[in-house]
Formats: sequence, structure tokens, C-alpha cells
Amino acid sequence: MTVSLPVPLPSADEPQALVEALAVNSARALGPAADAALSVERDRSLGDRLAGRPGTVTALRLEGVDARMTLRLERHRLTGEAAQVSGGVVIARRAMPLGAWLQAFAGEVAAVAADAAGDAAVAARALAALGVAPAADVVRVDPSDVAGGLLPLRAAVAGRVPEPAAAIVDRIATALQEALPRVTGTGEPEVVVTRTATDYLPETLRAYLALPAEWAAHHRLSDGRTPAEALVQQLTALEQAAARMRDAAVERDADALLVNGRFLDDRFRTSRLDLP
Repeated sequence: MTVSLPVPLPSADEPQALVEALAVNSARALGPAADAALSVERDRSLGDRLAGRPGTVTALRLEGVDARMTLRLERHRLTGEAAQVSGGVVIARRAMPLGAWLQAFAGEVAAVAADAAGDAAVAARALAALGVAPAADVVRVDPSDVAGGLLPLRAAVAGRVPEPAAAIVDRIATALQEALPRVTGTGEPEVVVTRTATDYLPETLRAYLALPAEWAAHHRLSDGRTPAEALVQQLTALEQAAARMRDAAVERDADALLVNGRFLDDRFRTSRLDLP
């Protein structure tokens, strides 16, 4: 796999550029699932046809797991809509402000990608490829105050993740807080502990929280797990590695700490930008 960055999303002040970039990133985020789930409408001028160009994007539609998400560009203005569909028939629809639509769209893209792959971890890769910060982006740990940033994590996810997951988050935060003062100024060991606190743990939580809540709690992926169950398993692996890092820090065993850091890098680095 190679690292692939999303096309930077322009602001709403550039609606044509925004919808164009979103169409590209959505297809990349969805991967093979895009063929069935994503529709892109284009306006092809005569010049476009003669030159073999695809034309300009005027609308995109995603058949999500929880809603059909549509974004249209009309008269230089973007309008977002979410529709509830049953048996192929729209039973309810609502207009949404662009910011809210983008966040809901991000969650639906992540869910469709995870469902198609049968792997909840794919949600994080899809979000990274899409380039839209989900509403759950408030779950973060500031690198300038790692210990202080870990303190409120349990409260930030309480009621939003399964209780077993929240308890594991608390234990991970405690292990990392105990390791931090022992690795300060040690170079790579400090980097490993800090990355776990500011990157792997928050991104694992954000990817889950971006998913439609009912779908994440109850939908069974092809491997038999719900995304909620997959989250608990991911956090359990993270907790085990964090505990080993804390023990290695206490024993001043830099080699053991780095081994666990490499384990986390191999397992959780793909949740960022490791895309096909």
C-alpha cells in the first residue's frame, strides 16, 4: 500500500471546486464500493465532449447505510439533503446546512466503506481519504499538553461508545500518563508514547464516533462483529500495548518500549493515510 493524500477541500466560497474535490475524495474513500454507492452528475459542454473531458460536477449522491445523501450545485450555491429510503422509496427528506451535511456525509462514507470491506477499521482510512473532519473531531489530545489532554477523554466519549470501551479508554489514559514522565527527554521512546496518546487512541475513537450511531451499535459486518465490538477489540489491543510501554518505561527498558511502539505503528498507522 502507498500513502495517498486527499485532495484538499476548498471552502464553501468556492462551491464548484468543493464539489469537484469531494467527488474525487469520495470515490477514493469508498474504493470498490463507490461503483454501487456513489453517483456523480456532470454537465458536459460541447467543448468537454470534443476534448474528452468528463465535464463539471453538478451533484453527487451517496446511498448510505442510514440515509441517501445528496449535494447539488445550483446557481453557484451548494444545497445538501438527507433522505430516508425504504424499499427504494423516499419516505422522508430534509435539507441540511452544508457543514452539518458534510459531517453526516463523512459518517455515511465511513460506514459504507467499512461495511463493504467487512472491517470496521476501514472507516478510519475512509475518513482520512475523504478529508472531511467529522463531528467527532473534538476527541483529540493536544501534543503540547499530552498528560492534560488525556484526562478528559473518558468524559468526552462517555455515553457515545460502549461502556466497556469507555472503561478501556480510561485505563489506556492512565497507563500513558504513568509512562510519560518516565520517557520525557529520551528521544524515540518519548515520541512513541506521545504518538500513542495524540494519534492512535484519538483517531480510533474518532473513526467510530463518526459512524451513524445505531448502525455502529447493531449492524453486523461480514466478519460477524458489530463496529462497537470491533472498537472494543481495537482498544483492547491498544491497552495491552500501552500497559507494556508503561512497564518498559518503569523498568527503563527502551528496547521493549520501542518494540511495542512498532506494534502499534503496524496496527494503527493504517487508520490514517495508508490507502490503495
